[in-house]
Amino acid sequence: MAKKNPKLVNVEKPNLYREMFPYTEFPKVVFDNQKVEYDIPDKIWITDTTFRDGQQARPPYTPEQILKVYDLLHEIDGGNGLIRQCEFFLYSKRDRKAVELCKERGHTFPKITGWIRAVPADFKLVSQMGLRETGILTSASDYHIFLKLRKTRAQAMNGYLDVAKAALDNGVIPRCHFEDITRADYEGFVLPFAGELMKLAEEYKKPVKIRLCDTLGFGLPWSGVSLPRSVPKLIYGLRQIGVPSEWLEWHGHNDLHKVQVNGATAWLYGCSAANGSIFGVGERTGNPPLEGLVVEHAQLKGTTAGVNYAAITELAEYAEKELGFKIPDNYPLVGKSFNVTRAGIHADGLLKNEEIYSCFDTKKLLNRPLSVAITDKAGAAGIKHWIEARYQIEIPKHNPRVTKIKDRIDAEYSADRVSAISDEEMFGWVRDAFGDDLPPLKT
Repeated sequence: MAKKNPKLVNVEKPNLYREMFPYTEFPKVVFDNQKVEYDIPDKIWITDTTFRDGQQARPPYTPEQILKVYDLLHEIDGGNGLIRQCEFFLYSKRDRKAVELCKERGHTFPKITGWIRAVPADFKLVSQMGLRETGILTSASDYHIFLKLRKTRAQAMNGYLDVAKAALDNGVIPRCHFEDITRADYEGFVLPFAGELMKLAEEYKKPVKIRLCDTLGFGLPWSGVSLPRSVPKLIYGLRQIGVPSEWLEWHGHNDLHKVQVNGATAWLYGCSAANGSIFGVGERTGNPPLEGLVVEHAQLKGTTAGVNYAAITELAEYAEKELGFKIPDNYPLVGKSFNVTRAGIHADGLLKNEEIYSCFDTKKLLNRPLSVAITDKAGAAGIKHWIEARYQIEIPKHNPRVTKIKDRIDAEYSADRVSAISDEEMFGWVRDAFGDDLPPLKT
């Protein structure tokens, strides 16, 4: 599929892959049934775009807020290099102040990198900030080269190479962001451009990194589908022309609900780095959720000593209280109800063995104990679980006190209540049911 010395195909008209992207219909999945094998790198890691792509979906963070999030990412990482890098805008005084504050911390991880357009004037910002690596926007599809930049492929590639050379001349590692790679002409532009970048790397004896940007979320995790949508084939071809795994990075979007699986798929087929943002917040539908990638990494490579998984919960609390995030209650790993059951039969199972309805020890790993929401579906088992989670007591689910509380709940829903019973109501009803025999609260 990939040639060792691919040549640029400088076409006169853009290749828009209309058989896959008709635009007036949903995108098409085209199968070629030519599969590639897994190529999992020995080491895989996460990079962060919270302060770049993440800020394109919300009001800008203050420098102090960026510093706090950066510190929490460092806390999660625990000095392991799991969250290896963060990228920052460099354009405004606020952007540059945030970089300076984070640099003053002296954290080894996450490393601080920049992001610029492929123009020489932007590169001066990287030099002024003293950064060792920067992302460079190098749009790859004909949609961008022809329709946005109004250039030929040769003009675009030569301009990109000039900026990459300028970075290397100044001792800065360029990270070329192949924007819209899942609509790009793979044989005619992607591989030839990557091949020229590898020649620069050999000439300068320095890494030249490539970020594969699934800008509109068209990527598919299946190796048997056609390029340019197949994530496995996109990575396989780059590996075949000699791009090292550690120089490859995946950056996805969630337009078609595949952002997380595509990030994990990139790891499986030879890409060392997966790029994400906290809670998936990024332009339009967002990026791979960083906390999800942390847990995905643990599933693929094992729980890592020193990584502070519970700091994910702290990060979510800070995001909601200080950053204005509205994390849905059912959002995985950090939503208020992600490990809360509402069904009585599930609550009964939790009481017998919590592994029946919990996929891992949420108390140990995320500092989030299992809980039961009290509704008309909770039943006596749910009430028992609620009481035992908060009070120093073990009580049978058919205890008269439990029955008394259940009768009150049933009466509420018989009167057409539709909302869950609040904790405040439950505390009051437990006090009424137990009276002077109320057990002490758990500390």
